[in-house]
Amino acid sequence: MPRRRSPFDPAFHDSALPLFVPAAPPPPPSAAASSPPGKPPSYLRDHRKRLRERFLAGGPQAMPDYELLELILFRAIPRQDVKPLARRLLETFGDLNRVITAPPARLREVEGAGDAVALELKIVEASAQRLARARVLHRPVLSGWQALLDYCHTAMAHRDTEQFRVLFLDRKNVLIADEEQASGTVDHVPVYPREVMRRALDLNASALILVHNHPSGDPTPSQADIAMTARIQAAAEALSITLHDHLIIGKEGELSFRAEGLL
Repeated sequence: MPRRRSPFDPAFHDSALPLFVPAAPPPPPSAAASSPPGKPPSYLRDHRKRLRERFLAGGPQAMPDYELLELILFRAIPRQDVKPLARRLLETFGDLNRVITAPPARLREVEGAGDAVALELKIVEASAQRLARARVLHRPVLSGWQALLDYCHTAMAHRDTEQFRVLFLDRKNVLIADEEQASGTVDHVPVYPREVMRRALDLNASALILVHNHPSGDPTPSQADIAMTARIQAAAEALSITLHDHLIIGKEGELSFRAEGLL
């Protein structure tokens, strides 16, 4: 049997463990530990809270474009600082309107703007168009001309390609339908008067307003625009349908064929 050591044996004391072992110091707190899982850091939460409070207190007029864009991006990117992305989007497209109306494919080309960002911006665009459309649909158009112009600008002014729309009116000049007839390239859109008239007859429309945009921003009509309008006017007259106007929408304004004496 092994010999038990006596407490008086010097080797016993040499091998004894200390009675007190100091605890290891706790690890320093990390940024992740300061925020609950799934939530942004406190400085981001405070920043977002301040922006929301400023918006509620002063409305959009109290905020520059990049801060309004941040508010939109909060939903798409809930746990990151979106200010750099907001600035990149504005630098790429020029202003808030062009960011919101940019095609999803072009939005996704911007660093940090993925599918969620593109979806959120398209939801905002669709909401704006529906609000503007509600102000003119099923209402007399000629007595609410400014609302009609506002709607056309919201729907078309910042598109990258030409779009041709026809507003169909009943005999009381109430808007009964607004339909895209064709879309094209940056400087051309094919329009077929026969198709326009066929649709007018389907809807039992008594009058029309033609609308298309110029992505260049300049609403000055081309010779092709003038010739196409003349063909549609002739086809409409043959069917006793009134062509009230042809509007060309630019980024900063519009041109009326009627006001310019082209109709």
